Amino acid sequence: MGSACSCFDGEVKEQKREQDRLASAEARAKAAEAAQKRQQEFDQSAIGRAVRAQAAKEKQSGNTNKGEPGLKWQMG
Repeated sequence: MGSACSCFDGEVKEQKREQDRLASAEARAKAAEAAQKRQQEFDQSAIGRAVRAQAAKEKQSGNTNKGEPGLKWQMG
């Protein structure tokens, strides 16, 4: 009787692992969709357009001073 119980436990554990694997895959897919949506919203926002314009400007200018930031802040 003990051996039948351990066999059943193994099947239950295997089913649980499969359910967990499927749930993890679904969660990853939903997270990827949400990230893609956030990226699209950012790209369409004013800040996203400004970032893209600044990156294009820096790429065209061929900034030779790679150690300095592209935008510099001033106090006062």
